[in-house]
Amino acid sequence: MSQANFGIGDLAREFGVTTRTIRFYEDRGMIAPRREGQRRIYTPRDRTRLKLILRGRRLGFSLAEIAEIVDLYDAPRGEGRQLIRLMDKIAARRDELKSKRRDIEASLKDLDGVARNCRKRLAELNKGESK
Repeated sequence: MSQANFGIGDLAREFGVTTRTIRFYEDRGMIAPRREGQRRIYTPRDRTRLKLILRGRRLGFSLAEIAEIVDLYDAPRGEGRQLIRLMDKIAARRDELKSKRRDIEASLKDLDGVARNCRKRLAELNKGESK
């Protein structure tokens, strides 16, 4: 195997994932190593695609969204189209996360109010018991 190629174990160690994770993305057609018998041989292209897939997962994109973006990598004029599509996806994901943050902040405020009322009621109950 040349220096430009990688085994599944090499990629698993480099990216801190299991070989099962890599096979999962292979089963989904997101990466396509060549085979030498039972051995999978990953090219620099496969490595780049895996890196993009894992980055997309960390950012919270669905597998379908990631596949769309990664497939643009191979399309003619792929990089420019890929970057524009990725920026669109990032904007949508940011909006989604900001909305979730607002929901979480509202929930925390509600919980603080309920906890405050509980403490107040407990104090009242304790006063009544000490008489």
